[in-house]
This record gives sequence, structure tokens and C-alpha cells, in this order.
Amino acid sequence: MEKEYENHILYHYTDYQALDGMLHHAQLRVNNVLNMNDAAEMRYFMDGLCDAVAKRLEEEGDRERAGQVRELFREELKKEFYYSAYAACFSLHRDDAAQWERYGNRGRGVCIAFQGRYLERMATGALSLQTVFYQDDMAGHNLTGVFYRLVKRGKELSLTNPDIIKAMNYAWSCSAAFKHPSFLSEREVRLVVSPFVKEYFEVEPCYHITTERIKKYYPLDLMGMCGKIGIGLEELVPEIIIGPESTQSRSILQDYLRDNGLEGLAGRVSLSKCPLRRPV
Repeated sequence: MEKEYENHILYHYTDYQALDGMLHHAQLRVNNVLNMNDAAEMRYFMDGLCDAVAKRLEEEGDRERAGQVRELFREELKKEFYYSAYAACFSLHRDDAAQWERYGNRGRGVCIAFQGRYLERMATGALSLQTVFYQDDMAGHNLTGVFYRLVKRGKELSLTNPDIIKAMNYAWSCSAAFKHPSFLSEREVRLVVSPFVKEYFEVEPCYHITTERIKKYYPLDLMGMCGKIGIGLEELVPEIIIGPESTQSRSILQDYLRDNGLEGLAGRVSLSKCPLRRPV
């Protein structure tokens, strides 16, 4: 089945500091999902997955195994902080008012376009590109079937079982790309990093210090990721859109791109046409 984002452009709404990080320093920051506005969704996803598997077993009259599944997930959820995932967020919507307001510094920021097919090729090892799952009912999620089959095959329901560990790791990764259905209109895609899969992930964490808090993030090497699939940064980024309320000069942004060796991208800068206006 074709993934929704493979033949699409993905749009990252952000501010100019983040743009400089991506284009001048060639780094893409992935931030802790627990610091995002939907932090509770990881636990909500795991609870929903547990409920869907247990209910399927209960409907078959297998209450003993259903109880074992619930206990298994209760123990697993105690590790929530250890399994904190990190993500960079994208939307399938171009020049969208809600995205500008929520993620583009209230329209004063910038939108950077990315080729979905290239991000998909870059997402290997501890990285995965995931379409956000919005449904309340987890019965239709593929992981419900994965856990159900593990149980029905008579696998030991223990957090020391390698098959269970593998399935739980995958579940935590997927939980980072889950949101409440009220966000469905965002059509979000996330580049998710799972640092707990240490055999595949060697990037050292960094910390951003502000006057109010310390944030942990992982800087992904965009240039290195592009090199691995044989493309340049200009091929990955087909367009830059200046926000509807941004005071940024288009010509200065173009000079900035040229001076950073991105001549081709300088010709692909546009101004938002979104009629976003803040109330007076």
C-alpha cells in the first residue's frame, strides 16, 4: 500500500532560528514529544492499544489472557519516560492558516518544504517517518493484530520475551505519531527518533537552555542524511514560504540562501498568500 506522504511535499512550519539551523548548520532538531502540546498522547496510545487487544480476547471468552495483557501493559507504562521519543513535525497542508498560527510563530515565521520521498529514504534504523494516527478506537491499528497474534501463538507474556520487547519498542515508536482525533485536520506526518533503540542510534543529545527551562533535543545531520541517499540539500528542500505576518524581506532571505551556497533554492522563495490577520 502506498504511504500517504511518499509522493507529497511535507511542510514544516517554524521560525527563522530553526531555518538557520537547517540550512546554514545543516541540522534538523528532533524534540521530545513529552514537551509538545500533545504530550499525553503517548500514554493514551499505549492504553488504547492494550484495551483493544484485551477486548478482542475477552470477546473470544479468553479472560485469563486478557488479564495478562492488561498487567503486561501496566508494567510497561512504568517505563514511559525511558521510552520518550523525539520528533520533527510536518503537515501535508501548504500555506495553511491553522499551521501558521500553531507552529509558524503565529504567522511571523517561515514554512520549509521537504520532499516526502527523500525523507522516507532517510528514515532508517532508529528513525521512522510516520503518518499521524488519529482514531480513538485502536481496534483497527496494525499493532493490535501484532500483539493479538503473539498472545494466540502461546508466546510467554513477559517483558523479558524478545518478541514482546520488539513489539513494545515498535509500539512506543508509533505512540509518538498519535494524536487525538480533534487534530485530524492537520494531516500531520512525523519524523520520529527512538533513542532507546541504541544499536541503531549514535547521535549525542544536546540541551537548549532558556531563562525558564532546559529542553533536550537530538540534532540530526541533514547533510549526512542527504549524502547517504545521493542528493543535495537543494533537492530535499523544494520551496520556502515566508509567513503571512512575517516582516522578513524576501530579497534578504534570498541573499542569505545564496551566501550559504543554496543558489537554486534562492529562486524558490515565495510569500504566503494566507489571509491570516491577528485581531486588533
